[in-house]
Amino acid sequence: MRRIGFAWNPYSVRAPELLERGRAWCAGKGLEAWDASGDARARIGDELPATDLVCVLGGDGTFLRAARAIGGSGVPALGINLGRIGFLTKVEPDDLETALDQVLAGDYDVEERFRISARLVRRDGSNAEHACLNEVVVARGSRVRMIQLEVEVAGSHLATYVADAVVVATPTGSTAYSFSAGGSILDPRLRNMVITPVAAYLSPLHSVVAGEDHEVHLTLREAPDGAALISIDGQEDLPMAIGDRVEVRALPEPLRMLQPAGSTPFYDLLRTKASLLPY
Repeated sequence: MRRIGFAWNPYSVRAPELLERGRAWCAGKGLEAWDASGDARARIGDELPATDLVCVLGGDGTFLRAARAIGGSGVPALGINLGRIGFLTKVEPDDLETALDQVLAGDYDVEERFRISARLVRRDGSNAEHACLNEVVVARGSRVRMIQLEVEVAGSHLATYVADAVVVATPTGSTAYSFSAGGSILDPRLRNMVITPVAAYLSPLHSVVAGEDHEVHLTLREAPDGAALISIDGQEDLPMAIGDRVEVRALPEPLRMLQPAGSTPFYDLLRTKASLLPY
């Protein structure tokens, strides 16, 4: 290992101090270091080819923003938790140097996280593709009225939901919006998609799990004022019009996450973090 990048949350008061510690650790080990805001996708992307590790200093939101830049590059990511929950940023700030020591010594596991692609196909045939680590959501806009979404899985009609939204989540994202809407939590090492409607009206299908070889299509059939939104990992919102379609499929390249030896197992983490949620 020769070069480490630090992607940090510019809105965290603790991030500058943690960044200084990370840079000092690198200097003490003779390693090169660079840093960028977790929002700076282009900068992070430019630095990746010569980088051995990206250390994310922030909460899960910062990790998701950095992950959009890292994508399937193969460069591993290590999350240091400056947020509240920390499903993705599992190392606590006090353990930064210890975790980096373990990584340098090779005392870690690599966990590959399944990613999905959401291709937004407009009625005129134009399209754009977006990579997601957590989820893609098609939702109503500012009007408090339901939308109607036709959902197909592997070419078969699954349901036409009348709902506030429909979430297609990865196993990583199954602990987020999908879970809050009643979806199942999946082991993060799986390669599946969870389809969960939000506040669906008279629907018997509350959550469905699809395999990695299935494509999921969501077509907007009705919406207040003819418009809705597609949200990519909660980081980017784009408008949708009636007749627009979102095509969701598996991406072959995972995000590689480092787990230093002794990291809390997922199911212990799930139990521990659930106790932190407000009720």
